[in-house]
Amino acid sequence: MKLRVLSSVIVALAATAIATGPAYAAEAPPAAASAAQQATSATPWIEPKLSERVAAAGKIRVNVVSKTRADLPDAAASGQVVQQLSRFPLVTLHVDQAGLDRLAKLPSVVSVTEDRPVRPVLAESIPLIGADKTRAAGKTGAGSVVAVLDTGVAVNHPFLQDRVLEEACFSPIDADYSATSLCPDGTEQQEGPGAADADQGPCADPALDCDHGTHVAGIAVGNGQGVTGAPPAGVAPGAELVAIQVFSKFTSEDLCGVGAAPCVLSFTSAQLAGLEKVLELKEEGVPLVAANLSLGGGQYTAACDADPRKTVIDSLRTAGVATVVAAGNDGFGAAVAAPACVSSAITVGATTDQDGVAPFSNRGALLDLFAPGVSIVSSVPGNKWASLNGTSMAAPHVTGALAVLRQAMPDAPLAQLETALKTTGKSIAYNGVTTPRIQVDAAVLGKTPDPGAWPIPYYENMKDTAIPDHGAVTSSIPVTGLLGTAPATTEVYIDIHHTWRGELKIDLLAPDGKVYPLVANDPNDSADIIHETFQVNASASPASGTWKLRVQDVEWLDTGYIDGWWIRLPCFGNWDDTTIPDPGAAESSIVLAWINGNAPTRTRVHVEIDHTWRGDLKIDLIAPDGKVYPLRAADAKDGTDNIDESYWVNANASPASGTWKLRVEDLAKGDTGFINGWTLTL
Repeated sequence: MKLRVLSSVIVALAATAIATGPAYAAEAPPAAASAAQQATSATPWIEPKLSERVAAAGKIRVNVVSKTRADLPDAAASGQVVQQLSRFPLVTLHVDQAGLDRLAKLPSVVSVTEDRPVRPVLAESIPLIGADKTRAAGKTGAGSVVAVLDTGVAVNHPFLQDRVLEEACFSPIDADYSATSLCPDGTEQQEGPGAADADQGPCADPALDCDHGTHVAGIAVGNGQGVTGAPPAGVAPGAELVAIQVFSKFTSEDLCGVGAAPCVLSFTSAQLAGLEKVLELKEEGVPLVAANLSLGGGQYTAACDADPRKTVIDSLRTAGVATVVAAGNDGFGAAVAAPACVSSAITVGATTDQDGVAPFSNRGALLDLFAPGVSIVSSVPGNKWASLNGTSMAAPHVTGALAVLRQAMPDAPLAQLETALKTTGKSIAYNGVTTPRIQVDAAVLGKTPDPGAWPIPYYENMKDTAIPDHGAVTSSIPVTGLLGTAPATTEVYIDIHHTWRGELKIDLLAPDGKVYPLVANDPNDSADIIHETFQVNASASPASGTWKLRVQDVEWLDTGYIDGWWIRLPCFGNWDDTTIPDPGAAESSIVLAWINGNAPTRTRVHVEIDHTWRGDLKIDLIAPDGKVYPLRAADAKDGTDNIDESYWVNANASPASGTWKLRVEDLAKGDTGFINGWTLTL
C-alpha cells in the first residue's frame, strides 16, 4: 500500500490536478506574477495550454478576473455566464476558442484560468500538540467560529451535533462536464439548515465518499464528551462551525477515471463562492476566525499570487479570517500545491507522531506550519469514526488552534495569532529548511514541553496484504532495540477493508508466540471497513522481536485485504553512564511529554548498575509529581557485584508525562560504581 492519504482534497489553480497523475498539469504564471502586477498589465495573463484544452473539448469553463467589477459585463460577453461573484471582479464562463481569443485582447481582464474539476483525495494528535492542556485550562475556542469548505459535514454526528451554526452549498451543474449537484435539494446553490449535510441528498450514497469534510470538521472542533467510542475532543471543542459544500457529482470516466465513476469533484468557482460566503458571514457579525481549505494541486516553489482565489483570501485576512490550506500530498521536497502557495494563506504540512515529516507531505520554504497528519481518528458520516492520513488532516489542527487562540486573545490582530503559533512551535528541520510544528499549549498557556522528551516508539506495516477467502494471513512488524517486556498499554491500530467484516477473527501475535485477541467474528456485522485502535496488556511478552497481525476469514464468499496496521510500545530508556558518589546519591532521568493520563498500575522499571557490593545501594523511582516508589532496599549482607533486575510498581497515582528519575543512593563508603542504564515501560 500506500499510506492512506486522504488528504489534500486535490484542487488547483482553477481546480487543478489529482495527486496520482494529473489529467491536466497545473502551470504557474511565468515568474509567479502577482495579481497586482497583472492588474497594471496591458494584456491579460492566460493560463498556458488553454487553447489546446479548448481545441480538444470545443468549449471549457474558465474563471475570468477583471480589473474592476464595472469591467465584468465586457468580459462576460465572451461566453456563457455560469457564475458571478457578488462582490469580487470575477466571473465564470463557458468559452469556445473565439471567446478565449476575445478575452485575451481585453485590457480590462487580469487573468483567465481553467475552472477544472478534480477529486478529493482522501486520538493521539491532540495531546501531542498540547490541545488537551488548553482544553483542561478552559481554552476550547468558545466564542469563535471556523468554516470548513469541503464535501459537506454530517451535521448530526454526535461529535459535531448542535455545533453547526450555518450551512451553504455551492455545487455547480454542468452537462458538458457530467456534473450534477450534491446540494440536498438538487439545486446549484442552497443555504440554510441541511444545505451542507453529508448524510442527506446525493452525498448519502457511500459510493461517492463524502467522508472528507466530516473528518476535517471533527479534527478542528469535535467534542467527544459523553460520546461512546469517540476521541476525547478535537482541537477547539468549544468553537462553532460553518459547513460549506463545494463539490459536485460527476459521472464521466474521463474525469473520474476508468471504473471510478461516479465520483465527487470540485470546481474552483465553487470554492470561490464558498469563500465569498465566509466573508459575507463575517461582515454580518459571525465571529469567524479561520476558513479551512484542505485543497491543493500543482507544484509551486514560489508564491502563486496570480491564483484567482488570492483576492478573496486577502479580503478575508483583512477582515480577520485566516485561510488555512493543506500543502498537498505529492511528497514534494521543496514545493507546495495551490492555493497553498498563495502568499496570504497559512500553509500546513503533515508530521508523524514522532515529529518526522510525513513522507507524503509537501514541504519547503513556502510552508508556514506543520501539524499531525498520520493516523488521525475523527468523525465520518453515518455516526462512525475513521483513522485517516494527509495534509488535509493537518490543516484543521491549525484551524482549531486559531479558534483557541482567539478565545485566549480576543483583541489580538490575526497576524499576532499566526505569529504565536509560529514562534512557540517545535522546530522540524529538513532539506535545509526549518518549519514549526504547532504546540497549542505553548502558544496559549506559555507551557513548552521539554525538548528532550522521548517519542513513543512506533512501528508500522502499511503494505496491502490480501486476506484469503475462508483462510488466514499474517502481516509482520519487526521491533528492535527495546529491552524487557512489552507495555501493559501496548496500542495496535488496524485498517482492514473486507466485505461483511463480521467474518473476520483478528489476533495480535507477540514475538514469543502468545496470542492477544483483538476482534472476534460476528456473523451479524455486515459493515465493510475496520478502522480501530486497541489497547493490549502485552506485558507477558518481550517488546523486541517480530509482532504479527493475524486475520482469519471464517466464512466463504466475502473478500478483502489488510490495508495497514501499526503498533505503539511505550518503552523508554536512558543509557548514559551516571557515576554514583561514594557515599551519596545519583539520579538518571527519562523525560516523557506525549502520554495522556496517569501511569499504569503495572509500570515496569529495568535497572542495570555496575557497582561492587551492591548491598550498599538503595534504589527508588521518582515520578513527575515527586512521588517516590521504592524499588530496592539496601542490604549490608549482599556482597554481590552489579544489578541487572526488573521491578514492577503501581504508579497509577502519578502522571505519565513529565520527568521520571531513577535515584540510586550509596549508603556506605568503600565501594564504587555507576548506573549503566535503565528503562521505563508504561
